[in-house]
Amino acid sequence: MSMIKNPIIPGMAPDPSIIRVDDDYYIATSTFHWNPGIQIFHSKDLSHWKLITYGLKNQGIDLRGTDTPAGIWAPHLSYDKQNKKFWLVYSNMVNMSGREFNADSYIMSADSILGPWSKPKYLTSIGFDPSIFHDQDGKHYLSILEWETRTGYQAPGHIVIAEIDLDKGKVISNWHRVTTGFTSRGCAEAPQIYRHNDYYYLMIAAGGTGYAHGVEIGRSKAVFGPYQPHPTGEPIITSSPHHLFSLGDPDAGHFEMYNPHSAMQKAGHGSLVQTQSGEWYIAHLMSRPLPGTKLNPLGRETALQQVQWTDDDWLQMADGSNLAKEEVAGPAGLASEPQTESTFDIEERFTKSKYDMRFMTPYRVQDEQWVNTVAHRGYLRIYGNNSFFSKRNPAIMATRATSFNYSVVTRLSFEPDHYSETAGLGLYYDANNWLYVHLCLADDETRKVIRILQAKRGERMVYPFEEVTIPKGEVSLKIEYSFGQAAIFYRFSDQQNWQPITQQFDVQYLSDEGVNGAPGEIGGFTGLFNFIGAVDAHQHDSYADFSYYLVRNQV
Repeated sequence: MSMIKNPIIPGMAPDPSIIRVDDDYYIATSTFHWNPGIQIFHSKDLSHWKLITYGLKNQGIDLRGTDTPAGIWAPHLSYDKQNKKFWLVYSNMVNMSGREFNADSYIMSADSILGPWSKPKYLTSIGFDPSIFHDQDGKHYLSILEWETRTGYQAPGHIVIAEIDLDKGKVISNWHRVTTGFTSRGCAEAPQIYRHNDYYYLMIAAGGTGYAHGVEIGRSKAVFGPYQPHPTGEPIITSSPHHLFSLGDPDAGHFEMYNPHSAMQKAGHGSLVQTQSGEWYIAHLMSRPLPGTKLNPLGRETALQQVQWTDDDWLQMADGSNLAKEEVAGPAGLASEPQTESTFDIEERFTKSKYDMRFMTPYRVQDEQWVNTVAHRGYLRIYGNNSFFSKRNPAIMATRATSFNYSVVTRLSFEPDHYSETAGLGLYYDANNWLYVHLCLADDETRKVIRILQAKRGERMVYPFEEVTIPKGEVSLKIEYSFGQAAIFYRFSDQQNWQPITQQFDVQYLSDEGVNGAPGEIGGFTGLFNFIGAVDAHQHDSYADFSYYLVRNQV
């Protein structure tokens, strides 16, 4: 029997929506303020997963100006066997101020998982976390959280269901309010409908996307309910299985629910799949705090649990408990070695016309006007633009951090002619939180230097005494990240030893709990990225040429 080690997709890969089509498994995940939108991963064995495409590549979604952690939320992937189409529904969260949570939800389809995907059709703005259920009689239903804004009402609101017309992309029935949750944890969201034997099952996320997170389930003989809660009165999957009453709390970190005996935290927001041999699994999000802390730099990752149906048709974890496990048994007949940290290494030398698809960009889309491999063959050319504090047009090419212990290395050439022009390597959470080691002109504008700039919760931090004068030509930069500490190095040729710059930087704050959050709240829920990029607040005409980008995870 093969074993599956969690997380199956490390780094920012939250809100997983899993399906199987014949012998292929697919997972779609949230991407928030990052482009391209909606990561789609593929696997043959439920253990090894590879990013194969994005749902939102050329659909004109504008994420510029998006606040963390708004943007593209909780995509739901489905496959309709009758029309042989893949379907995606998702929410674009455009405002979270005042706890209004204004989200517009859309639907699109494709004949192939690789696309092309149709132009998104608007569905509703009633709330967020939509999903589609394709019933056996050919009808289709949309379930979603109806966001509650009235004072004194159960927050965050009801789970509602309506019939929809897939072809027209329209809601064609009244909304039916079916539940505000199946346990006392509250904060019901992310509804998904399934059918098994004689029942419809409604699976939801609960407890807030923090340490009280969990997967809840109820069932009904009719799609619009009423839904009977699971007889345990508790989540069927969670990282913190002791009882919690938090009805009325719309969403909080619930740090008191941290489980000191588990490396896996925040297990919740699940999606159900059946294997070819009839086994059942739930993909769900999870987090891994830095040891000795409640800070999660890798954001919310994707994990898998094996589940089973009881004799009386209730769903439960295979071992009978509700505590999420770090390892689970793999599907029968699919022998596979567990993936390791090195599975997610990156080696990109920009020798092809297309660069590694794992590169993502915050807020803006990638286009050849500012990033390409054509202008200088064998290099990735990045034209500088806004400061990295900008939520409009930062020139950043980034990849998800997937380990607590890794190095990221690049080599670049850059010839600035103005003090505002920079290019280099860094760690990035969002526009208010990053670390950047870069090439630029010295203040006297007579020589080129390496400098370090940092953003911490919106504060600009400079280190004028940590400056290295460099010659013309290419320079290599390296950041070694180890459990929230970052060490910075440079060298002028690959034959030289790496030279350190200053002391280590404490970058634990580049985590979901370390950025911009009010006390007791999660400040974000995206995750740490590594990046190469450039800034030009002069004429937007300077550029840097990067000859390679390497990420090595320590096993």
